[in-house]
Amino acid sequence: MRERLAIDDDQFRKATYVALFALTVIVFTGAAVRLSDSGLGCPTWPRCYGKVYPPVGLHPFIEFSNRMLAGVTGVITGVVAVLAFTRRNFRRDQAWLALTLPLGVVAQAVLGGFTVREKLAPGFVMGHFLLSMVVLIPTFWLAWRATYPEGSRLRNPDRPMVWLVRGLALLCMATLFAGTAATAAGPHSGGHVGQVIKRLTIKGPNTLEWAVHQHGTVAAFLGVATVFIWLFKRRRKRGPAIDPYEPLTMLGILIAAQGLLGSVQYELKLPGTMVWLHVCLATVTWVVMLWAVAEEGSLAPPDGVESDSAIATIVAEWSQNVPAS
Repeated sequence: MRERLAIDDDQFRKATYVALFALTVIVFTGAAVRLSDSGLGCPTWPRCYGKVYPPVGLHPFIEFSNRMLAGVTGVITGVVAVLAFTRRNFRRDQAWLALTLPLGVVAQAVLGGFTVREKLAPGFVMGHFLLSMVVLIPTFWLAWRATYPEGSRLRNPDRPMVWLVRGLALLCMATLFAGTAATAAGPHSGGHVGQVIKRLTIKGPNTLEWAVHQHGTVAAFLGVATVFIWLFKRRRKRGPAIDPYEPLTMLGILIAAQGLLGSVQYELKLPGTMVWLHVCLATVTWVVMLWAVAEEGSLAPPDGVESDSAIATIVAEWSQNVPAS
């Protein structure tokens, strides 16, 4: 059985990207459930109205379809986890990362069940989306590591650049959190007409305007910081002025697009389709942010400090040159 599941590095790399794609798309469909007012299309979990299939109706169909897609995603992540242990070139670091994928899907399913049981309470809905962003971290990292042979990427000696991009990732996560708060206070509760759904009301009737402004402020800081770091890298690397395929460049473009889309949707009173597109672009932006962090790589040892691998190489070369006694 193990021999049947033994795959080479290229096949495993492709499997990890399929998992990354599936865990990204499931966020899109989950947002569609909420923004189509189908969040309680199946008010019971894991069954729909106590049955294994949904009743006739648009909202139950949309909600149940998302649950089925989540099940397919769970199978994909489970297969990737198994393949990580049966592949020919076993790598322990990737095997442990692969295990987090199905665990993340299970955690999402459990949290989704509580979200339905609590009638789409804003805290649970916010947590549901943010957990999706967290699950994407090991998923992307697994695909990234599977792309390169072990030890093929050297550590980055530009320590300030590494720390700046990592700090940018934290600011990006803060922007995502503020965005979930704005959505939780907005008109798209996730339930259809006639269902009473709790909304975020920490600032009373002005909560939506307050949340949108907080989100806009943090997003503006993110945009300015991205431009600053992009210019900082251009100055230090002395590379091409604009590289459209560089993650920081793509990140800046996406943040600008998000800012424009967010402003327009606010002026148009938050139409559902535009909010859905905003959520999808936010997810893509987060994946590109992870790409930017990965592209900068890990920190090289400080000047004058040799890494363990470098020391091992020096010792090996020295021992080969020592004449036998």
